[in-house]
Amino acid sequence: MSTTKPLRGTRVLSLALNLPGPAALMRLAQMGASCTKVNPPAGDPMQHYTPSGYELMHQGVKHQTLDLKTEKGQAQLHKLLTKTDVLLTSFRPSALNKLGLGWKALHKQYPALSLIEVVGAPGPLAEIPGHDLTYQAEVGLVNGMDLPPSLFADMGGALMASEATLKAVITLKTSGQGTRHEVALSEAAAWLALPRQLRMTTPDGAVGGAHAGYRIYACKNGRVAVAALEPHFAMSLCAAAGIALAHPVKDLFKPATRQAIEAFLASQTRAQLDKLATAKDIPLMTLPL
Repeated sequence: MSTTKPLRGTRVLSLALNLPGPAALMRLAQMGASCTKVNPPAGDPMQHYTPSGYELMHQGVKHQTLDLKTEKGQAQLHKLLTKTDVLLTSFRPSALNKLGLGWKALHKQYPALSLIEVVGAPGPLAEIPGHDLTYQAEVGLVNGMDLPPSLFADMGGALMASEATLKAVITLKTSGQGTRHEVALSEAAAWLALPRQLRMTTPDGAVGGAHAGYRIYACKNGRVAVAALEPHFAMSLCAAAGIALAHPVKDLFKPATRQAIEAFLASQTRAQLDKLATAKDIPLMTLPL
C-alpha cells in the first residue's frame, strides 16, 4: 500500500450507508483524510449483516449517531458541516432535498463544501430503486441462476466516489469553490463490464476462453488458472508441455493446441505446476477442486 497521503488535512463527513459508502470512506481514510461517519439511530445496515466488514472499513473513522429526521439531529449535522470539506451521501435526491441537503441549499450555505452523491443510476433515474445485483444484471454480468462472485457495482462505485473526492479537492484548491459529483452505481457496473461489452471475455474472446493460454484447466489434484496470454509466456507453457508452435499467436487459438495443453496439465499435480511456474516464468495459479 502506498504511504503517500494526498488527502491529509481533508475533512470528510459520510452519511452514506451500505457497502459503497463505507468502502469509499475506507479508501479516503487510507489516503489520509480525516473521516467521520454519521449513522441513524438504527445504525448502518452493514453493521447488522456484515459486522466484521463494517469494522474493517471504518478503522480510524470517528462515529456519531444523529436522527436527521429531527430538528436537533439536523442542527448537530450542520454544526459538523461547518468543519467539513467533503460530504458523502447515498440518499435518493428527493430524500436529500427533504433533509435540506440538496446541492443548491448546501452550496449557498457552505460555498467551499463539496458533495459526493452516490446514487443507483444517473440523473432522473436516481429515484428508481436498485442494488448491486440489478446493476450487474443490467450490464450482462449475471450468468444463469448464480449470484455474482463479488459486489462489483458497489465496489466500483466506491472507487469512483474516492476518485470524485480527489477531483473535488483539486478543484477547491484551484477555484476556492466546492463542487458536486454524482457517482452512479449503474455506471460503475457498466465500466467494469466494458471488457464484456467489447467481447473480450465472451467465449470467443481472447480472455474468455478462445486463447488456449488463458483458461482454467484441470490438473491431477485440482485446477490451474493459466494466464499465459503474451507470446513469450505462451511459448514457455507450450515448450514445457512439449507442444511445437508454428505461429506463437495464431496457434494458441486452435482447438488442437488447447487439447494438448489440457492433456499435459491433467498429468501434473499442483506441486509440479507450482514448481514449473517458478522455473519457467509461467503465470499460473493452482487451485483446489
